[in-house]
Amino acid sequence: MSRVEDFLSATEEQEVVEAILKAEKNTSGEIRVHIEGHTRKDHYERAKEVFHLLKMDNTKQENGVLIYVAVTDKKFVICGDKGIDNVVPKDFWQTTRNSIQTHFEKGAFKDGLVAGVLKAGEELNSHFPWQSDDTNELSNEISKG
Repeated sequence: MSRVEDFLSATEEQEVVEAILKAEKNTSGEIRVHIEGHTRKDHYERAKEVFHLLKMDNTKQENGVLIYVAVTDKKFVICGDKGIDNVVPKDFWQTTRNSIQTHFEKGAFKDGLVAGVLKAGEELNSHFPWQSDDTNELSNEISKG
């Protein structure tokens, strides 16, 4: 098995998906997690590429958020769509990043992703609160590359 397959168990993956569902109940934002082994590209550039491949830049309010993890590289990136970037301060993702980093440093990868997803949902809620006509525009499943 590859390191990507070992990164989270099936049960842990389901817990991350449940965190996404919970986070999205409070915001119109769309949150996804993508896990892959390695990239030769700059990690932020690769995250933006995956963001586009997952069609996260096609949401109505341009408020998609991707948590990208390169397992072998031991790197992760949080990137948001331009609708978010246009209304939030530059350090907007720092608290989300800190939530993930604290757990990842201990090897608690599922806990880090869950904490990051929930924190991203809280942060998004302040700028993109859930509306009664919101629909789930993107899959909540973890994607893998």
